[in-house]
Amino acid sequence: MNKTSNFEFDDLQGLLRFGHGKLTDTCFLLLNIADVDAAKQWLSAAPITDASTTDTLPDTALQIAFSVEGLRTLKLRESVIEGFSDEFIVGMTGDESRSRRLGDVDDNTPSKWEWGGSETAVPHVLLLLYARQGELDHWRTTVEGEHFAEAFHLLSQLPTQSINDIEPFGFVDGISQPTIDWMQKQSTDIHERDRYSNLLAPGEMVLGYPNEYGHYTPRPLIDPQEDRLAAELPDAEDEPRLKDLGRNGTYLVIRQLSQDVPGFWRFLDKEAASDADRREQIATAMVGRERNGTPLIAEHIPGIAAEDHGNNFTFDLDPKGNHCPIGAHIRRANPRTGDFPPGVTGLFSRLIKILGFAQAPEEDLIASSRFHRLLRRGRSYGSVLSPEDAVKPDAPAGDRGIQFICLVANISRQFEFVQNAWMVNSKFGGVQNERGPLVGHRKPLIDGQSTDHFNRPDAAGTMRTVCHLPQFVTVRGGGYFFMPGLRALKYIAATPTNGRDSAS
Repeated sequence: MNKTSNFEFDDLQGLLRFGHGKLTDTCFLLLNIADVDAAKQWLSAAPITDASTTDTLPDTALQIAFSVEGLRTLKLRESVIEGFSDEFIVGMTGDESRSRRLGDVDDNTPSKWEWGGSETAVPHVLLLLYARQGELDHWRTTVEGEHFAEAFHLLSQLPTQSINDIEPFGFVDGISQPTIDWMQKQSTDIHERDRYSNLLAPGEMVLGYPNEYGHYTPRPLIDPQEDRLAAELPDAEDEPRLKDLGRNGTYLVIRQLSQDVPGFWRFLDKEAASDADRREQIATAMVGRERNGTPLIAEHIPGIAAEDHGNNFTFDLDPKGNHCPIGAHIRRANPRTGDFPPGVTGLFSRLIKILGFAQAPEEDLIASSRFHRLLRRGRSYGSVLSPEDAVKPDAPAGDRGIQFICLVANISRQFEFVQNAWMVNSKFGGVQNERGPLVGHRKPLIDGQSTDHFNRPDAAGTMRTVCHLPQFVTVRGGGYFFMPGLRALKYIAATPTNGRDSAS
């Protein structure tokens, strides 16, 4: 028997294992619960897609996730809700400090969001529908079925549109994804994992399993002696006497990111004095990949072909960013670092690095990537606009962007860390006063220093700087959701609506 069969894929929502990439037609619905009893009836029979299919992928898929207010509306006991992470309970816009850390300031401030912001509450339910081309309408009718109209109020249908494998700026997207070690073969021992690996412990994405620290992420655990409905939930591996509501579930982070495609290419065209080749060079430097997905340092990696679009590379051979700039989007999103920098072998050398001694400014440590990976499952929206058309004065208007979705087991250590420490931080890998060129905002530092520039060093020692970068990406909405396992979903649907303990 294949060892992967021991993993409870039939209790896992399919999105954790598959990106549903072959299902090009999508429909993302933001719902509020209008009638709790009707909602529970619908949930108890909803055709949620699990992750057990491996040979033939389905023609349709349905996934569901709940905000904390959604779980409260469904009458999940507060003592159970307290077991979720603080970030999930407080929410993406729960405090000003979190918004500042996430870069949700100025044009990104939650008061300006179209949904999920400080002026509009986070929806109770996020429903994700996927289908093959031309089959979405029939699938949606099938999904909604009985009780749906009575149970839910549709707040919004988020825009989605398949533009193949590129994102709206025109670059191949979705290349850098972690591989989940479903067979749990790889050690998490720090002495065996000092180099970068794309293989991650299941507990980094799925609650109820050991993570890269070898620990279990906190999640709601229920005493079956106090709650008879919990008897059907899986046992908690780390607390066998308790039932695990989180097991086989995950946190789903969603952010609607609007991309100013004409503004991006027009700015670069002006910077390049209308030279198409120079315009392309600046754009690829900002992204860190060519538009076809080739990483800028591919030709400098022994044994890796320049046309390789995959994950099989690190930035070890380009420490100063002469080929792929330090501040490029792909380096910020995933620095591809191990537990220790290359060349650090002995215990004393490791201790020196851990304590931060004897380092030049450009050698500041970037935390090991394996503790901060995201499983991305987003979709683009809006029509395709090529760079050649985007620079024209009469370029067609239109709303374009990404429904950014990532799945994580720890919102703070994964999504919030990446967003704060890597993507929008003005200091990264020795780069100073420079935020992410694509998704970063342009707000000056407290002391007034500007952050609206992008540096491109080269081996000759020259530094080419692009100044006065506009903001190319604006947040339109977002929220934190819990995507439960199938048994947990049945438990949520079965909880009594009269507010009494289910053991009574």
